[in-house]
Amino acid sequence: MPVFYLINTVGLYDNLIGVILPTAAFALPICTLILSGTMRDITGELYEAMAMDGASPARAFFRLVLPLSKGGISTIAVFSALQAWNGFLFPLILTQSESTRVVTLGLFNFQTQYGINIPGLLAAVTLSMVPVLLVYLFARRALVQGLMGAGGK
Repeated sequence: MPVFYLINTVGLYDNLIGVILPTAAFALPICTLILSGTMRDITGELYEAMAMDGASPARAFFRLVLPLSKGGISTIAVFSALQAWNGFLFPLILTQSESTRVVTLGLFNFQTQYGINIPGLLAAVTLSMVPVLLVYLFARRALVQGLMGAGGK
């Protein structure tokens, strides 16, 4: 119970930031594993070549590491977006008012309020899929490159 006491005393209860922070914290381990594996695939020769060209560490990061890690970053974005969008338990526990409810709780309330209205419920579920589908459509090319490995090996 100390976590809920902390959330309540800080003012995060019934606030969307109170839902975002735990969701991000639970996504952090898988994001670390995916990104560390992606960055380990970058060979040391590429770093040496950047150093021989006189690039600073910051320039090597922005010109070498980020472009080669685009696949891992897009994988993290898609998986984290799916986890956050499909979250049900944290929003159920940490929100109370209707103004701070998320889509999954709205679908749950729709079902309990109107009963089992199959066409209406399917339409609502289809509309709730659109943002995650857009995230995937924008990240699919980098996602495929991430599956091939760093540098397109």
